[in-house]
Amino acid sequence: MDSEAGLLAAIAPTDGPGREVHDPATGELIGTVPVHGTADLDRAIAGATNARRAWAALDDDERKATLHRVADAIEAAAEPLARVLSREQGKPLNGPNARFEVGACVGWLRATAETPLPGEVVVDDGETYAELRYRPVGTVAAITPWNWPMMIAIWQIAPALRMGNTVVAKPSEYTTLSGLALAAVMNEVLPEGVLEVVAGDGAIGAEMVARPEFGKIMFTGSTATGKRIIEASAGNLTRLTLELGGNDAGIVLPDVDPAAIAEGLFWGAFINTGQTCAAMKRLYVHDDVYDAVCAALTAVAEQMPMGVGLDEQNVLGPLQNRMQFGVVDRLVEAAKASGARVLVGGEPDREQAGHFYPTTLVADIDPGNPLVLEEQFGPALPIVRYSDIDEAVRLANDVEVGLGASVWSGDRDRAREIAARLEAGTVWINSHGGVHPMIPFGGVKQSGYGLEFGVEGLKAVSVPQVVNG
Repeated sequence: MDSEAGLLAAIAPTDGPGREVHDPATGELIGTVPVHGTADLDRAIAGATNARRAWAALDDDERKATLHRVADAIEAAAEPLARVLSREQGKPLNGPNARFEVGACVGWLRATAETPLPGEVVVDDGETYAELRYRPVGTVAAITPWNWPMMIAIWQIAPALRMGNTVVAKPSEYTTLSGLALAAVMNEVLPEGVLEVVAGDGAIGAEMVARPEFGKIMFTGSTATGKRIIEASAGNLTRLTLELGGNDAGIVLPDVDPAAIAEGLFWGAFINTGQTCAAMKRLYVHDDVYDAVCAALTAVAEQMPMGVGLDEQNVLGPLQNRMQFGVVDRLVEAAKASGARVLVGGEPDREQAGHFYPTTLVADIDPGNPLVLEEQFGPALPIVRYSDIDEAVRLANDVEVGLGASVWSGDRDRAREIAARLEAGTVWINSHGGVHPMIPFGGVKQSGYGLEFGVEGLKAVSVPQVVNG
């Protein structure tokens, strides 16, 4: 599939109902996607179930080699995939966006293929021998969000396949084209049935998570939906990995060089136009450097071009859907009404065809303001002034979620001391939001449970078996 038109033709519905997909930057019609129902889900589950034994029976080296061939196929189709992603999700081709995301799919597949997971001898004392091994869990349901629809799909699919499972994937109803396009390329290499896809809204997702045929459900999305998945799957005792909502805090200590950290702060908050679970969504800055950090961040924000994703110069795009535009708009308006100071942005054109919300920095805001306490999931960053580090740590921890956090300081040891006090699954030092295929990632509190990536990620999509004797 060496062209965007070829990809779109390959995934267009051939029978049954279809749904139009429009570009969030322009409103232009991009293509049509199928809308699946119970019969389609039944077929997908049957296909994955039928393929399971043969796929699990392959030698690990054979599955690794297949993942590398899948990575080759994605690499060969990288530009068409990036264009479909940019047009449907809205993210620009350049910067840490569409081409970056497709490249990350390739890199993650290769890293997952090469991650070792040998059996572990737990006792060997001359009398007793016991070895811990990891076996496939069966068929995995992979339910992905609209913000990184290809990369997060690979985060779920790649380890599941590597460990000998088959997968039924459901892309978000907001980014179905992207999910179907990625799967179409992967299925040029994978054996039939190993990766099945169903497309539809939350109703088909709700039906999926209640099905007993799944040994594992992997979900990235909101905390509210995660709770419904727990309830729906409880009767089946289905294993779960849930990466849920976040409201990541960054804490800037008084010893920083504001100009030196400004770009890192910006991308920590505004990568993917702020539509990232582990983006920095509230920033606490010490009084000694507050004004300088605000000025440096504003200077960076003002020179980052936002616009249609296919225009090569842009690095920020629209919000993916009007619902999310409304969330950001509501929270910024509440901050403005409270007397907070807008440094840049905050005045969207609500009549335009695209869902563009301008890059917005809000200073001198009360730490209890809704823009601080609610996850905005968009290009608006509240900057809170503090003078006492204990108070900053308390404020950072005083939310129900705990996905990520960051500490910014010229003294790395001091930063690590502060990091140890933060209630988050990952705490970055002098950066925010970066992930690595060998570094485990997951949340605490209501940001979910279970780990992804690396050895722990492989264990999460398998079942342990002890061989004793």
